[in-house]
Amino acid sequence: MKKLSYLLILCILISSCTSQKNTEDFINATSGRYLFNANEVLEIYFEEAEMHAKWRGNDNIELLKVSDSSFYMKELNEKMIFVSNPTMHIELAPKTEHDGIIYRFDKMAKGEKTPDEYFKAKEYEKALTGYLNIQLKDSLNPTIKERTLNKLGYNYLRNKEYDNAIEIFNINKALYPKSSNVYDALGDGYLAKKDTTNAIVYYQKTLAINPENSNAKKAYKKLTAE
Repeated sequence: MKKLSYLLILCILISSCTSQKNTEDFINATSGRYLFNANEVLEIYFEEAEMHAKWRGNDNIELLKVSDSSFYMKELNEKMIFVSNPTMHIELAPKTEHDGIIYRFDKMAKGEKTPDEYFKAKEYEKALTGYLNIQLKDSLNPTIKERTLNKLGYNYLRNKEYDNAIEIFNINKALYPKSSNVYDALGDGYLAKKDTTNAIVYYQKTLAINPENSNAKKAYKKLTAE
């Protein structure tokens, strides 16, 4: 608590002697979206040459200028340093709580989106590529947990967004091709869409991997008896 109070006081003292205005070159170089984590963005923008951020639903976060390249963000309780080499990115200033880890947020290319943003824009192939890239870099990343994506797909089903449900189930299938549950979910998705032909196909695939999958057994039996 004392360390936090000291940091806040220090930032206030420094900022009181530092103009909050930024140069045009700095504004042009740093404005944009930064990949905060595998599927989340921190956006930097300027109003009257003063730095602001958009993050987690807050579109007007004011950043406290500490030096020409470093800014304090209260919502993170972190000092962010803008580094231009080798390419523009943000690094968090080292502190004890980081336990020696260097936190870096790379600036995204113009038009680049997160997998979730691609999905919401119905750019499903780009979303799939994004999710596969996350898995390639970090197979344990919580963004791509099978259960998380499965839950998202069933939320779409409950809202009768059948195409979105099927697409997210397809992404899950690409990520976890050996799991019977991803095929079972696709069966449920196609069944909800009243596409019984594909529903039967995916229930069959489910049972080929796990003959004891009770949902697939019940659904397959009912569909093939009709």
